[in-house]
Amino acid sequence: MSSPAVARSSPGGSREMAPAPQGRGRFWEVGGGSGLRLERAAAESERWELLLRRGELLALGGHLKGALEAFAAALRRGAPARPECLGALVDCLVFNYRLRHGLSWSAVPAAGADGGACGLLRCLGCRGFLSEPVTVPCGHSYCRRCLRRELRARCRLCRDRLPPATASATDAEGTAPRPPPLAAAIAASDFRTSVVLNHLAEKWFPGQRERARAAGRLGELLHQGRYREALAAACEALRAEPSDLIVKIYRAESYAGLQEFKAAIEDLNAVLFQLPDWPEVYFRKGKVLYDAGVLGDALQLFLQCLALDEDFAPAKLQVQKILCDLLLPENLKEGLKESSWSSLPCTKNRPFDFPSVMEESQSPSEPSPKQSEEIPEVTSEPVKGSLNRAQSAQSINSAETPAREDCLKRVFSEPVLSVQEKGVLLKRKLSLLEQDMIVNEDGRNKLKKQGAYGDIPEELIDVSDFECSLCMRLFFEPVTTPCGHSFCKNCLERCLDHAPYCPLCKESLKEYLADRRYCVTQLLEELIVKYLPDELSERKKIYDEETAELSHLTKNVPIFVCTMAYPTVPCPLHVFEPRYRLMIRRSIQTGTKQFGMCVSDTQNSFADYGCMLQIRNVHFLPDGRSVVDTVGGKRFRVLKRGMKDGYCTADIEYLEDVKVEDEDEIKNLRELHDLVYSQACSWFQNLRDRFRSQILQHFGSMPEREENLQATPNGPAWCWWLLAVLPVDPRYQLSVLSMKSLKERLTKIQHILTYFSRDQSK
Repeated sequence: MSSPAVARSSPGGSREMAPAPQGRGRFWEVGGGSGLRLERAAAESERWELLLRRGELLALGGHLKGALEAFAAALRRGAPARPECLGALVDCLVFNYRLRHGLSWSAVPAAGADGGACGLLRCLGCRGFLSEPVTVPCGHSYCRRCLRRELRARCRLCRDRLPPATASATDAEGTAPRPPPLAAAIAASDFRTSVVLNHLAEKWFPGQRERARAAGRLGELLHQGRYREALAAACEALRAEPSDLIVKIYRAESYAGLQEFKAAIEDLNAVLFQLPDWPEVYFRKGKVLYDAGVLGDALQLFLQCLALDEDFAPAKLQVQKILCDLLLPENLKEGLKESSWSSLPCTKNRPFDFPSVMEESQSPSEPSPKQSEEIPEVTSEPVKGSLNRAQSAQSINSAETPAREDCLKRVFSEPVLSVQEKGVLLKRKLSLLEQDMIVNEDGRNKLKKQGAYGDIPEELIDVSDFECSLCMRLFFEPVTTPCGHSFCKNCLERCLDHAPYCPLCKESLKEYLADRRYCVTQLLEELIVKYLPDELSERKKIYDEETAELSHLTKNVPIFVCTMAYPTVPCPLHVFEPRYRLMIRRSIQTGTKQFGMCVSDTQNSFADYGCMLQIRNVHFLPDGRSVVDTVGGKRFRVLKRGMKDGYCTADIEYLEDVKVEDEDEIKNLRELHDLVYSQACSWFQNLRDRFRSQILQHFGSMPEREENLQATPNGPAWCWWLLAVLPVDPRYQLSVLSMKSLKERLTKIQHILTYFSRDQSK
């Protein structure tokens, strides 16, 4: 049995592992007690590491009380207080919070800050006017403000990870993840504004666009710490437009920066009264209370934020910090140990006792009867020690409710809201998605029913605003590049076949090409569907006609002029020419996944006979090249040659072997088949080991002999495998490929084998 490892510090300060002693004998006591202290330290370290691991597992299993006990016990035994280690505990806490309040996270955001017509161009993050729109890799659009300030880690609609704004961005666990290639490209480009969407925003809503610019200047003042100037500018902007909720949030941040916490809370309460499902406002309000030292109420608000948007990274970081502080031994009051832990929902009602850490807590799937009771309205009192830094939430919110002993006890009571907000939020049992479904039961237009889209004056709607600059037609499946330009998906792919640069600004799109996602810009497509339905219908009709033409397997079939291919035989291809990159992509997009293969011909560009190839798999390389795994299918004869977008096409007819009906002929054919098959096996076995291994690696093993010689239109598979591996002239191979008689083909192969067998015997 191996001994446990003991952690020790090297002279450079790094930790390394040394083998522990086999026992606690006299040899370990010779060092005057230093060895014993080291052993005890190692044992303690191993103990708190096990406790941290247990706490994480309990949190992942949904056992909140046991997880809290394990983490607290680990901190008491000397575990380092690292907030990033509490990610699983925060997730469990949020789950229990939702369960307690009947909340469910929905990917569908609430109504925006700007109703009416301008709600059409609305940010998915802050729900305000889509100022300086940026389209992220998943195809959804946010305002630059939401991305730059890193208010969330994932897209609110599809939950795809959003690119960090800077290289030092941290994820929800507090670490610095390495962004994927496309995310890095967008981060490096500083979130380029979507040119088409930005033009529409300025053209359709000039007033809202100017107010958004003013709000952006407010944000810059706050970022620079010029709170007095920001406050004066925010007050002036609100006098001109009192309903601008973004400016009201900025004014609240100005108040918070000036330590005027009560005024900041009043502004945030006013915003929450109008938009009770906006996660960012709960985060802002919680941050104000956190700065004021009211950790209990701040913790509730951060949890409410995560209950509405579980990927809101800054709120998760704040919860981790608060929990780390509250679980430190010096901050655990006696009342917390004995009462508050047992008062958390979904846990056994017994006092907190450290020896009972390893006992199992009640599962969240088994709520106690007390959980269904009415939740009392409470406000917290700042905890003692270094956490008691400012006034309580009672003085900030002017709420006349009794205080509790600690803040963890009231994590699952109602959030710190104004009187009007409480009835609006805590009685809400349906998710936003469920509400949308109820609203739209009558089958009417969903977008109009929600009041999200208003009407744009007809004179402002111009089809030229929605034209692709490459094909000069209406956008079809529009995609937006990291540099902010939009194109039809097919048009952009064709350009990237030739060069990995934006067709307009010539900025490098190598990372975009390597990622190969090409997600449709959802907002742009929605605008086209709403305002240009007739033009879109005509555009789709043209697209369908082109697709039908490309998917025909006898007319205008794409031809890859390269090498010989045979039925059932694998044919791997390295595709790098732009014309063939387009051809392969079209074969995949149309769904046929087939194209013809012919050898070159000096007179007619390509030979009169060929073989269809079926695409089995495509591996795209970062620079746009691809390795295509294909296998041979039907043989064909060329009837008419053509050209399309640089590659050859042909009208073809398929070849099939003429079946033999006479029994005597079938018997003779079987005898010839068995003879040639035996001759082929003998030739292959007599090859040198090096040649045989190369053939097996490239073409696989020789197919087995078939009982029914006429089961397929192409005859036995081993004949084609043998023809592919024999080193004969392509013209000879082409003559065999064109044969429609199995007897003639076997006779031809027999002559070839006889010739090569004589060479082997020399």
